[in-house]
Amino acid sequence: MRASRLISLVLLLQSRETMTAAELARELEVSERTVYRDVLALSAAGVPVYADRGRAGGYRLLGGYRTRLTGLTRDEAEALFLAGLPGPAGDMGLADAAASAELKVLAALPPALRDAPARAGQRFHLDVPGWFRDATPPPWLAELARAVWRDRVVELRYRRGEREVTRRVEPYGLVLKSGVWYLAGRVDGGMRTYRVDRVVEVAAGEESFDRDDAFDLGGYWREQAEAFLRSMLRAEVTVRLSPAGLRALRWAAEAPFAYAEAAHAAGEPDGDGWVVTRLPVESVEVAYGLMLRLGPEAEVLDPPELRGRMAHAAARLAARYGEPDGAA
Repeated sequence: MRASRLISLVLLLQSRETMTAAELARELEVSERTVYRDVLALSAAGVPVYADRGRAGGYRLLGGYRTRLTGLTRDEAEALFLAGLPGPAGDMGLADAAASAELKVLAALPPALRDAPARAGQRFHLDVPGWFRDATPPPWLAELARAVWRDRVVELRYRRGEREVTRRVEPYGLVLKSGVWYLAGRVDGGMRTYRVDRVVEVAAGEESFDRDDAFDLGGYWREQAEAFLRSMLRAEVTVRLSPAGLRALRWAAEAPFAYAEAAHAAGEPDGDGWVVTRLPVESVEVAYGLMLRLGPEAEVLDPPELRGRMAHAAARLAARYGEPDGAA
């Protein structure tokens, strides 16, 4: 445990140059007294850790000192190369940089771990685009990625329906969802999301912007994704479900929270184990397809329009298949 912490301390100083004992203690989740002892142990082992006095002081490594990544376990090394699976980095124009970084990390590993990239590549493959989607990256993706890295303001010409609009955007981040790239950017003080494959043109100059360090791209995306799904579910149907129907609804519902809300709203089971619940849906048309997938394990109670369509569908199915063998 201590050996791992000592390596982490050295790597922190390599990446951040100077850190106070309090900062190191916070990162390593130990006390400052433990940091003092660890620094003494590193110095005794020949690692050139020095303390700069004064208000701007802290611990640092002697200029140019670098350590090899000998503290990595096999699991850590293989996980590291899994993070570099090909695809998205190449789409953003970073294939050469990713390959170069992989070679440098590989060179720093001890001989016993140098098969890590081969083992990861033999066992895992990332195929990002969804089925029946064009895997070609959007033409302006690499340009937007450069602007995101450099915090450069861009002017987007963007296709919205049948018309094109122009927006001045501070690009905060890129998100890849089911093979589709999205840009999250600040426009007129508020965050907006744009599909990259609808960007017609990007003009990026030398103007930079001040990034809000508190912005959480993952959190923003989760909120936007759920808000988008909720905005689509504008209708509600009341259904009666068998135990099998309630289980099947988990996989048939359009959004995970739609199933969760339906399960939460379900009443007490009747004598046959069936429950009545309300299900948020995009439209009656979408609900019709969903109920057909659930088949005889679901009964629509409301709205009457949907119940009538299901009765008509059931009559057509009965006429198509006739009486089942052995029916009374």
